[in-house]
Amino acid sequence: MSERSGRAARATRSLGSQQAREHHNTVAVPGRTPVGSLLAEPRRMKIMEWLQEEGSARVKDLSVAFSVSEATVRQDLERLEAEGSIEREHGGAYLKSLPRQVQALALHHLVNMDKKRKIGRFAASLVQDGETIILDSGSTTTEIANNLYGHQELSVITNGLNIALTLGAVPSISVHMPGGHFKAPTLSLSGETSAEYFHNIHAEKLFLATGAISFEAGLTYPSLADLHVKRAMIKSARRVYLVADSTKIGRVSLSSLGGLDLVHVFITDDGIRDEDRQRLEASGMEVCVAP
Repeated sequence: MSERSGRAARATRSLGSQQAREHHNTVAVPGRTPVGSLLAEPRRMKIMEWLQEEGSARVKDLSVAFSVSEATVRQDLERLEAEGSIEREHGGAYLKSLPRQVQALALHHLVNMDKKRKIGRFAASLVQDGETIILDSGSTTTEIANNLYGHQELSVITNGLNIALTLGAVPSISVHMPGGHFKAPTLSLSGETSAEYFHNIHAEKLFLATGAISFEAGLTYPSLADLHVKRAMIKSARRVYLVADSTKIGRVSLSSLGGLDLVHVFITDDGIRDEDRQRLEASGMEVCVAP
Protein backbone atom coordinates (compact mmCIF):
# COMPACT_ATOMS: atom_id res chain seq x y z
CA MET A 1 0.00 0.00 0.00
CA SER A 2 1.38 3.45 -0.91
CA GLU A 3 2.02 6.08 1.75
CA ARG A 4 -0.81 8.19 0.30
CA SER A 5 -3.26 5.26 0.39
CA GLY A 6 -2.20 4.29 3.89
CA ARG A 7 -2.67 7.84 5.12
CA ALA A 8 -6.11 8.04 3.54
CA ALA A 9 -7.11 4.76 5.18
CA ARG A 10 -5.88 5.92 8.59
CA ALA A 11 -7.69 9.23 8.13
CA THR A 12 -10.90 7.42 7.27
CA ARG A 13 -10.61 5.15 10.32
CA SER A 14 -9.79 8.10 12.57
CA LEU A 15 -12.67 10.19 11.28
CA GLY A 16 -15.01 7.22 11.46
CA SER A 17 -14.22 6.53 15.10
CA GLN A 18 -14.39 10.24 15.85
CA GLN A 19 -17.81 10.48 14.24
CA ALA A 20 -19.01 7.51 16.29
CA ARG A 21 -17.94 9.28 19.47
CA GLU A 22 -19.56 12.49 18.25
CA HIS A 23 -22.80 10.65 17.51
CA HIS A 24 -22.80 9.41 21.09
CA ASN A 25 -22.28 12.95 22.38
CA THR A 26 -24.64 14.79 20.05
CA VAL A 27 -26.56 14.03 16.89
CA ALA A 28 -27.50 17.65 16.15
CA VAL A 29 -23.98 19.03 15.68
CA PRO A 30 -21.56 16.35 14.43
CA GLY A 31 -17.90 17.20 14.86
CA ARG A 32 -18.17 19.27 18.00
CA THR A 33 -16.45 18.55 21.27
CA PRO A 34 -18.69 18.28 24.36
CA VAL A 35 -19.07 21.80 25.78
CA GLY A 36 -22.44 21.67 27.47
CA SER A 37 -20.88 21.71 30.94
CA LEU A 38 -19.01 24.98 30.40
CA LEU A 39 -19.53 27.71 32.97
CA ALA A 40 -20.70 31.10 31.79
CA GLU A 41 -17.34 32.84 31.39
CA PRO A 42 -15.56 30.00 29.51
CA ARG A 43 -18.66 29.63 27.34
CA ARG A 44 -18.63 33.33 26.48
CA MET A 45 -14.95 33.05 25.58
CA LYS A 46 -15.71 30.23 23.16
CA ILE A 47 -18.66 32.14 21.70
CA MET A 48 -16.25 35.02 21.12
CA GLU A 49 -13.80 32.64 19.42
CA TRP A 50 -16.66 31.47 17.17
CA LEU A 51 -17.49 35.08 16.20
CA GLN A 52 -13.82 35.87 15.58
CA GLU A 53 -13.65 32.86 13.28
CA GLU A 54 -16.99 33.21 11.48
CA GLY A 55 -17.75 36.92 11.76
CA SER A 56 -21.33 36.32 12.87
CA ALA A 57 -23.51 33.70 14.53
CA ARG A 58 -27.17 32.90 15.03
CA VAL A 59 -28.62 32.43 18.50
CA LYS A 60 -30.16 29.13 17.38
CA ASP A 61 -26.80 27.71 16.23
CA LEU A 62 -24.99 28.80 19.38
CA SER A 63 -27.73 27.26 21.51
CA VAL A 64 -27.30 23.88 19.83
CA ALA A 65 -23.49 24.00 19.77
CA PHE A 66 -23.14 24.86 23.46
CA SER A 67 -26.12 22.84 24.72
CA VAL A 68 -27.77 25.78 26.45
CA SER A 69 -31.08 27.58 25.98
CA GLU A 70 -31.52 30.41 23.51
CA ALA A 71 -32.28 32.69 26.45
CA THR A 72 -28.88 31.87 27.93
CA VAL A 73 -27.18 32.61 24.61
CA ARG A 74 -28.93 35.98 24.42
CA GLN A 75 -27.65 36.81 27.91
CA ASP A 76 -24.13 35.85 26.82
CA LEU A 77 -24.39 38.06 23.72
CA GLU A 78 -25.70 40.96 25.80
CA ARG A 79 -22.65 40.65 28.04
CA LEU A 80 -20.26 40.51 25.08
CA GLU A 81 -21.97 43.49 23.47
CA ALA A 82 -21.54 45.47 26.69
CA GLU A 83 -17.80 44.74 26.48
CA GLY A 84 -17.77 46.47 23.10
CA SER A 85 -16.52 43.80 20.66
CA ILE A 86 -19.77 42.65 19.08
CA GLU A 87 -23.13 44.03 18.06
CA ARG A 88 -26.37 42.13 18.43
CA GLU A 89 -28.92 41.93 15.67
CA HIS A 90 -32.22 40.10 15.33
CA GLY A 91 -31.54 36.41 15.94
CA GLY A 92 -27.77 36.70 16.37
CA ALA A 93 -24.68 38.90 16.56
CA TYR A 94 -21.64 39.96 14.53
CA LEU A 95 -18.14 41.39 15.03
CA LYS A 96 -18.09 45.19 15.00
CA SER A 97 -14.57 45.34 13.54
CA LEU A 98 -15.36 43.07 10.58
CA PRO A 99 -15.93 45.65 7.79
CA ARG A 100 -12.63 47.39 8.56
CA GLN A 101 -10.75 44.09 8.68
CA VAL A 102 -12.00 42.98 5.27
CA GLN A 103 -11.31 46.34 3.65
CA ALA A 104 -7.73 46.22 4.99
CA LEU A 105 -7.35 42.49 4.17
CA ALA A 106 -6.34 42.07 7.80
CA LEU A 107 -6.54 38.81 9.71
CA HIS A 108 -7.94 38.81 13.22
CA HIS A 109 -5.66 36.18 14.79
CA LEU A 110 -2.37 38.13 14.97
CA VAL A 111 -1.04 37.07 18.38
CA ASN A 112 2.36 35.39 18.84
CA MET A 113 3.50 36.73 15.48
CA ASP A 114 7.21 36.36 16.32
CA LYS A 115 6.66 32.63 16.74
CA LYS A 116 4.53 32.41 13.59
CA ARG A 117 7.17 34.19 11.49
CA LYS A 118 9.81 31.67 12.56
CA ILE A 119 7.48 28.78 11.77
CA GLY A 120 6.64 30.34 8.40
CA ARG A 121 10.29 30.72 7.40
CA PHE A 122 11.14 27.17 8.39
CA ALA A 123 8.10 25.64 6.71
CA ALA A 124 8.80 27.54 3.48
CA SER A 125 12.35 26.16 3.47
CA LEU A 126 10.87 22.65 3.11
CA VAL A 127 9.13 23.53 -0.15
CA GLN A 128 10.93 22.42 -3.32
CA ASP A 129 10.79 24.04 -6.74
CA GLY A 130 8.27 22.39 -9.05
CA GLU A 131 6.04 21.09 -6.26
CA THR A 132 2.30 21.40 -5.85
CA ILE A 133 1.45 22.45 -2.30
CA ILE A 134 -1.73 23.32 -0.41
CA LEU A 135 -1.70 26.26 1.99
CA ASP A 136 -4.56 26.35 4.48
CA SER A 137 -5.87 29.77 5.47
CA GLY A 138 -4.58 31.42 8.63
CA SER A 139 -1.96 33.77 10.03
CA THR A 140 0.78 31.11 10.30
CA THR A 141 0.24 29.81 6.78
CA THR A 142 0.27 33.42 5.58
CA GLU A 143 3.81 33.64 6.96
CA ILE A 144 4.72 30.59 4.86
CA ALA A 145 3.39 32.39 1.78
CA ASN A 146 5.46 35.46 2.65
CA ASN A 147 8.59 33.32 2.40
CA LEU A 148 7.88 31.55 -0.90
CA TYR A 149 9.21 34.30 -3.16
CA GLY A 150 12.05 32.99 -5.31
CA HIS A 151 10.65 29.49 -5.76
CA GLN A 152 10.37 28.34 -9.36
CA GLU A 153 7.53 26.46 -11.09
CA LEU A 154 5.58 26.24 -7.85
CA SER A 155 1.85 25.52 -7.80
CA VAL A 156 0.02 26.78 -4.71
CA ILE A 157 -3.56 25.82 -3.93
CA THR A 158 -5.07 27.87 -1.13
CA ASN A 159 -8.44 28.79 0.34
CA GLY A 160 -6.93 31.99 1.79
CA LEU A 161 -7.78 35.08 -0.26
CA ASN A 162 -4.95 37.10 1.27
CA ILE A 163 -2.48 34.30 0.45
CA ALA A 164 -3.70 34.22 -3.16
CA LEU A 165 -3.23 37.98 -3.44
CA THR A 166 0.24 37.74 -1.88
CA LEU A 167 1.49 35.13 -4.36
CA GLY A 168 -0.75 35.76 -7.36
CA ALA A 169 1.53 38.36 -8.96
CA VAL A 170 4.70 36.23 -8.69
CA PRO A 171 5.43 34.96 -12.24
CA SER A 172 7.10 31.73 -11.09
CA ILE A 173 4.18 30.72 -8.84
CA SER A 174 0.83 29.46 -10.12
CA VAL A 175 -2.01 30.11 -7.66
CA HIS A 176 -5.30 28.21 -7.60
CA MET A 177 -8.35 28.71 -5.38
CA PRO A 178 -11.53 26.72 -4.67
CA GLY A 179 -14.97 28.25 -4.60
CA GLY A 180 -17.14 28.24 -1.52
CA HIS A 181 -18.49 30.43 1.24
CA PHE A 182 -16.38 33.51 2.07
CA LYS A 183 -15.44 33.81 5.76
CA ALA A 184 -14.55 37.43 6.38
CA PRO A 185 -12.49 37.17 9.62
CA THR A 186 -10.14 34.56 8.14
CA LEU A 187 -10.34 35.90 4.56
CA SER A 188 -10.98 32.33 3.49
CA LEU A 189 -13.29 30.14 1.43
CA SER A 190 -14.89 27.18 3.18
CA GLY A 191 -17.80 24.77 3.15
CA GLU A 192 -18.76 21.75 1.05
CA THR A 193 -18.32 23.52 -2.29
CA SER A 194 -14.77 24.37 -1.36
CA ALA A 195 -14.14 20.81 -0.21
CA GLU A 196 -15.37 19.35 -3.51
CA TYR A 197 -12.64 21.25 -5.37
CA PHE A 198 -9.97 19.10 -3.71
CA HIS A 199 -11.42 15.73 -4.74
CA ASN A 200 -9.16 15.43 -7.82
CA ILE A 201 -6.19 17.37 -6.45
CA HIS A 202 -2.86 15.65 -5.84
CA ALA A 203 -0.35 17.70 -3.84
CA GLU A 204 3.04 16.86 -2.39
CA LYS A 205 2.52 18.84 0.80
CA LEU A 206 -0.31 20.35 2.82
CA PHE A 207 0.49 23.02 5.39
CA LEU A 208 -2.45 22.79 7.77
CA ALA A 209 -3.49 25.32 10.42
CA THR A 210 -5.34 24.50 13.64
CA GLY A 211 -7.10 26.29 16.47
CA ALA A 212 -5.85 24.00 19.22
CA ILE A 213 -3.94 20.73 19.73
CA SER A 214 -5.02 18.22 22.36
CA PHE A 215 -3.64 14.78 23.11
CA GLU A 216 -7.19 13.61 23.82
CA ALA A 217 -9.37 15.64 21.40
CA GLY A 218 -6.83 15.92 18.57
CA LEU A 219 -7.02 18.91 16.21
CA THR A 220 -9.84 21.27 17.11
CA TYR A 221 -11.22 24.53 15.70
CA PRO A 222 -13.41 27.41 16.93
CA SER A 223 -16.26 26.61 14.52
CA LEU A 224 -17.69 23.83 12.35
CA ALA A 225 -17.55 25.49 8.93
CA ASP A 226 -13.97 24.57 7.98
CA LEU A 227 -14.02 20.85 8.81
CA HIS A 228 -15.20 19.69 5.36
CA VAL A 229 -12.50 21.55 3.47
CA LYS A 230 -9.70 20.61 5.87
CA ARG A 231 -10.59 16.92 5.61
CA ALA A 232 -10.58 17.21 1.81
CA MET A 233 -7.19 18.94 1.90
CA ILE A 234 -5.74 16.13 4.02
CA LYS A 235 -6.95 13.47 1.59
CA SER A 236 -5.41 15.39 -1.34
CA ALA A 237 -1.89 15.65 0.09
CA ARG A 238 0.89 13.07 0.23
CA ARG A 239 2.30 14.61 3.44
CA VAL A 240 0.52 16.73 6.03
CA TYR A 241 2.51 19.43 7.86
CA LEU A 242 0.72 20.93 10.85
CA VAL A 243 1.92 24.48 11.56
CA ALA A 244 1.03 26.01 14.92
CA ASP A 245 2.76 27.93 17.68
CA SER A 246 3.41 26.17 20.97
CA THR A 247 0.71 28.10 22.88
CA LYS A 248 -1.94 25.99 21.11
CA ILE A 249 -0.69 22.71 22.59
CA GLY A 250 -2.89 21.31 25.35
CA ARG A 251 -5.89 23.42 24.42
CA VAL A 252 -9.29 22.32 23.10
CA SER A 253 -11.58 24.34 20.85
CA LEU A 254 -15.19 23.71 19.81
CA SER A 255 -15.13 21.30 16.84
CA SER A 256 -12.88 18.29 16.24
CA LEU A 257 -11.23 17.53 12.90
CA GLY A 258 -9.70 14.22 13.98
CA GLY A 259 -6.80 12.66 15.85
CA LEU A 260 -3.11 13.51 15.79
CA ASP A 261 -2.49 10.55 13.47
CA LEU A 262 -3.70 12.74 10.59
CA VAL A 263 -0.38 14.61 10.74
CA HIS A 264 3.03 13.54 9.41
CA VAL A 265 5.08 16.53 10.62
CA PHE A 266 4.38 19.18 13.27
CA ILE A 267 6.26 22.47 12.88
CA THR A 268 6.26 24.69 15.96
CA ASP A 269 8.49 27.06 17.95
CA ASP A 270 11.00 26.56 20.75
CA GLY A 271 8.37 27.24 23.39
CA ILE A 272 7.22 23.62 23.17
CA ARG A 273 7.75 21.70 26.42
CA ASP A 274 9.97 18.62 26.35
CA GLU A 275 7.19 16.39 27.70
CA ASP A 276 4.76 17.65 25.03
CA ARG A 277 7.28 17.00 22.29
CA GLN A 278 7.85 13.47 23.55
CA ARG A 279 4.11 12.74 23.65
CA LEU A 280 3.61 14.10 20.14
CA GLU A 281 6.50 12.05 18.77
CA ALA A 282 5.11 8.99 20.56
CA SER A 283 1.87 9.53 18.63
CA GLY A 284 3.80 8.94 15.41
CA MET A 285 4.45 12.43 14.10
CA GLU A 286 7.79 14.10 13.48
CA VAL A 287 8.24 17.31 15.47
CA CYS A 288 10.32 20.14 13.97
CA VAL A 289 11.23 23.23 16.01
CA ALA A 290 11.72 26.36 13.93
CA PRO A 291 15.01 28.10 14.79
